[in-house]
Amino acid sequence: MLLSLNASVAAPAQSAGAPVASPPAPAMVAPMTGRQIIQVLDQTLDWYRTLGIQQQAATEPSDLLILYGNRQTANQVIGLAFELARADAEILAKQPQPKDAGDAHPEAQALTQLQSKFAAQGNEVQAELDADKAQLAKARPAQKSVLQAKISELQGELELINARKNLVSTMSTLSNESDTSGFGAGALKAQIDAMAVAAPSLVGATPASGPQAPSAAAPGSAAPGSAPSSNPASSAALPALTGVSGVTAARFGIWDLGANVVRLSEKAATVDAIDQRTAALQATFAQLRTPLINRLKELAARGDALAAQADTADSATLAHVRDQLDALANQFKQTSALMIPLSKEGVLLNQYRRNLSDWRDAIKSQYRNALKTLGVRVGVLAVLLAIVFAAAEVWRRAVLRYVQDVRRRYQFLLLRRIALWCLVFVIVGFAFASELGSIVTFAGLITAGLAVAMQSVLVSIVGYFFLIGKYGIRVGDRVQIGDVTGEVIDLGLVRLHLMELGGRGLSGPTGRVVAFANSIVFQVSSGLFKQIHGVNFVWREMTVSLPAGVDFAAAKARLIAAVTNALKDERDEIMRQSKVIQRATASSSGGDAQPRVQLSYSATGVEAHIRYPVHLQNAAEIDERVSQAVFAEVAALGAESKPARPT
Repeated sequence: MLLSLNASVAAPAQSAGAPVASPPAPAMVAPMTGRQIIQVLDQTLDWYRTLGIQQQAATEPSDLLILYGNRQTANQVIGLAFELARADAEILAKQPQPKDAGDAHPEAQALTQLQSKFAAQGNEVQAELDADKAQLAKARPAQKSVLQAKISELQGELELINARKNLVSTMSTLSNESDTSGFGAGALKAQIDAMAVAAPSLVGATPASGPQAPSAAAPGSAAPGSAPSSNPASSAALPALTGVSGVTAARFGIWDLGANVVRLSEKAATVDAIDQRTAALQATFAQLRTPLINRLKELAARGDALAAQADTADSATLAHVRDQLDALANQFKQTSALMIPLSKEGVLLNQYRRNLSDWRDAIKSQYRNALKTLGVRVGVLAVLLAIVFAAAEVWRRAVLRYVQDVRRRYQFLLLRRIALWCLVFVIVGFAFASELGSIVTFAGLITAGLAVAMQSVLVSIVGYFFLIGKYGIRVGDRVQIGDVTGEVIDLGLVRLHLMELGGRGLSGPTGRVVAFANSIVFQVSSGLFKQIHGVNFVWREMTVSLPAGVDFAAAKARLIAAVTNALKDERDEIMRQSKVIQRATASSSGGDAQPRVQLSYSATGVEAHIRYPVHLQNAAEIDERVSQAVFAEVAALGAESKPARPT
């Protein structure tokens, strides 16, 4: 590049006559002030810290390889940045301060004025002191004492002026060590060294005031093309990340697939943000490199002009040209010391951005594959759920078409609903679970938690299936639970509701609804009494005392006939229901549903125990008829048993 700079500038033509001396080259000016140096280092360190973000985002072995290459490049970039900062600080330390009052700092102006004032005062006192000393050599003895006192006073005054001048000179020296931005040269170098110690890649490096090679600034760095296996830490991390990747690949749940898609999207956004910060740093170094390129072109042009002038110059002019060439060479070296790190920075940052571009392309490819896999899994889940719901609909229609019994139809539909949602839960659980072991563990924990927290509810659900069994209850049945008698109006999965019936069930509904948990079937103390479905009669009993002196066998037959006659309107329905009992129980325990009378003899008399069936819907009316018939027959038996009065 330096050869191209020399070739790009043509040497100006010189006349063959008397050579014309070129004007002296301007003094070397630092491309950055102290404040700009600190800002560039801050920006570089902030960019370097993105390696931590990249390390968090690197979850695949390929990511680790890219991260390793970026770390090596970043170590060189930050080392070159500190090399550039130290070189610029050296130029600032040697750069002369402006002498004009307009450009000088106000404090420096005041110190300069004081220094000039004290210098003038010292010169005056020194001149007066020298004159008095000369007079002392020629004075008479009477005047010597006065001159010696004056000389002593002038020496004290001169010492005071020199002390004040030394103080102002020291303060002026400290002030002159500051550049136009207010950063002291010594303080600037110390701050650069402190920032170098804070940089992770530069810890352990010995800071130097002069330019350093990148290897000295970053001992852990390597060439960008070096093999990744040269870093033991990174090589040791490869198996770990490979294992993590293997675990990730083994997971198949929709939840993990969705999280992977989101993670890849965030990773791509992170890489884009890092690339933007790298581009900003690259632009900063490019801005610093532009004036240096122009400076090198200017120095190359002046060198070519001096070389052409030396061809026709005499010996005196050659010495002057030699001095100028030496000054140009010195400035060229100083400019090159800044230009070379900046050029390397540009090359390294280009390589860094290419690595980020490759990483971004790999992440986008992984993102597309993950999105495709997620879509397939969601599609499979949707198809499975559609099949399950379609089968449930076929089940429902088959039950409605082929099951005519309302109770059985309700049971089949309930079983369909339970099976449907259990199957949906299992399918969705397996679809979202990461691993089979995780869903088994999760199901075990859920089951244990439900068993403890919902023990009563689970027992009630189990009791529901006992209640709807072959001899179970259904809506419309009259049951007795403990002291409560009522008609079933709702039978749910957890609870059943009864419409309470007053008295012995003969006075009708009381208007109150009683709720019982289905777990009542497992409670021995409560007890549940119900009728067989399709049977709606019960047995009643009543006891009457027979008059003394009657024919008890005939009285028994007459009572049976009276009760039978009172029940003649209900006989057919009672006989039908008694046959239903026999068919439901597969036994003859239902009997013939005929009224019975049993006599009981005691010392006080004879009692007749009458037992007869009653249809529940007409129980009160039947009880009234039977009672009237029985008491009428007893009254007749009493009248017949009285002896006739004598006439």
